[in-house]
Amino acid sequence: MTLYTQASSNVRKTWALLTGFFVLIIALGWLFSYAYRSPDILVFAVALSIGMSITSYWFSDKIVLATAGAKPIEKKDNPELYRIVENLSIAAGLPTPKLYIIPAAAPNAFATGRNKEHAVVAVTQGLFQILNKQELEGVLAHELSHIGNKDMLVSTVVVVLVGVISVLADWFIRMSFFGGRRDDRDSGGNIMFFLGIIGAILAPIAATLIQLAISRKREFLADASGALLTRYPDGLASALEKIARNQNPMPGASSATAHLYIENPFKADRGTGDSRKTPWIARLFMTHPPVEERIKVLREMSV
Repeated sequence: MTLYTQASSNVRKTWALLTGFFVLIIALGWLFSYAYRSPDILVFAVALSIGMSITSYWFSDKIVLATAGAKPIEKKDNPELYRIVENLSIAAGLPTPKLYIIPAAAPNAFATGRNKEHAVVAVTQGLFQILNKQELEGVLAHELSHIGNKDMLVSTVVVVLVGVISVLADWFIRMSFFGGRRDDRDSGGNIMFFLGIIGAILAPIAATLIQLAISRKREFLADASGALLTRYPDGLASALEKIARNQNPMPGASSATAHLYIENPFKADRGTGDSRKTPWIARLFMTHPPVEERIKVLREMSV
């Protein structure tokens, strides 16, 4: 598989998952509307979720940076880092993002911001201690690829969709048990109402699984795009090996921000062992693809 076919494959898979998301929302909305014969609450729930998600989109970068304890730096503070990012940004056709340093021994990095004009790249101090220049370029190219691939926008769309599903499911369950009498229900209506309850319970789980699947595909895409940018897939592959071997936990990381990092920030979930030994059910709930799979794909690109 070449660099170009890998990137194209991941784009197609991401759009397929997003399509599945939309189908799930439409099916759920129709089911709830049919069960209660009232589309007004559906419209309100969708509007509320979109409003909350847009607000998060505008302020999420500040929240994530504060949570990670990241500090802004200028060119004079780290000329080498700035030089690498500036050169890669020119090659990628992107504005140079703002740079932040996270005072943590765990080697990791992430990109955030609502668009390429307001993008931020943050790296930990531990990353400089274990990576050489080519490996560091691979990591920074990966993060710039997230910006170039509009992953922040994709993440926001996914947040909107998950929010819509969660609000709908919560509303339906509350109305089912605390909404009073449900009159004039024939047998067909009762069946649809029962299916609505089942859907309200399972839909948020399905939405979360799709969200995590999209996150994993975007990581594969950023790996491929970053390798295209540096023309040296082995640099990122070697960096991922070192990052995964390091067992320092990432302070300030949470389940809400874990998907932003280049590698899973939770120490317990790391490892470079055989992914085939990981139970399939556990893999469904992973924010990142198994690191050995990412390394394998990158090594194949360099052949």
